[in-house]
Amino acid sequence: MDEDRQDRIRGAFIGAVAGDALGMPLEFGPPSPPDQLVRDMRPGPLPAGTFTDDTEMALALADSLLHHLPLDPVDLAGRFADWHRRGPRDVGIYTSQVLMGVNSGLDWETAVENVRRAQPDNAANGSLMRCWPVALACWPDLPALVRESRLQSRVTHPHPECQAACAFTAAVIALLIQGHTIPEAIEAALEWSPLPAPLLEIVRTAGDLRREDLPNTGWVRHTLQSALWGLLTTDSFEECVVQVANLGADADTAAAVAGALAGAAYGLEEIPFRWVEALRGEWPIHSGQVLRAPDLIALADRLGSLTPLS
Repeated sequence: MDEDRQDRIRGAFIGAVAGDALGMPLEFGPPSPPDQLVRDMRPGPLPAGTFTDDTEMALALADSLLHHLPLDPVDLAGRFADWHRRGPRDVGIYTSQVLMGVNSGLDWETAVENVRRAQPDNAANGSLMRCWPVALACWPDLPALVRESRLQSRVTHPHPECQAACAFTAAVIALLIQGHTIPEAIEAALEWSPLPAPLLEIVRTAGDLRREDLPNTGWVRHTLQSALWGLLTTDSFEECVVQVANLGADADTAAAVAGALAGAAYGLEEIPFRWVEALRGEWPIHSGQVLRAPDLIALADRLGSLTPLS
């Protein structure tokens, strides 16, 4: 693998984690005033630089992919359920309901269907926030990427918009890793993973929005909108993630998605070192094991070296 692609793969991984950690103290809050944007890791519910459930679920997905490619949904659901059983500090309501079903003894498909029937219109962002490891594992193979992205979403979030947003976002990341420009990657991703009309409208208009137009809620549409807005209206990794994290509301999730996209666009070398060295969090597979930036970079390299088959 050439150095540029490796740097972009590492950038997507570390970028997602950095976005999550920067947004952590801003989650559920109002938008930061434009002249008072948070630009450094701060403490919140967790110590400064600590990643949240967004990254913890992504790490569980990454570990599942390292053991099973093509993805095994039974294995993935089991890893998510084990993580949930240990009582994470924060977990989405919809995700939690599915995983409680799995932990009660249901197979993942039955658990998902029970929750879907009760909330058929729920299109939360819980699978979008964690989708980026599929892009790193499948970046040379877009058909496999689309298939695996949609599958990892279905394990908790079967809504068609959730599946489509995951596949599209992962495709953009993969195309950026391949060396496409941001506009090229977005257009090509739409060819590989067509979007339903509401999401397509978001993609087409995100770059024209004003900051005050962005609700940044836990709805998958709003998360995709905020992340693309950040990517399209800034010209550096730092500014993209700062702008999105400071939208408040579901700040950590939107900034994690924006960080994965911007990290693939700009590479690890463009991520502020002060952010990278501050990163830390617990490995969701082995409770008590603390991960820092060198551990995360090593995981990125392993994911990027996988060779999926269409």
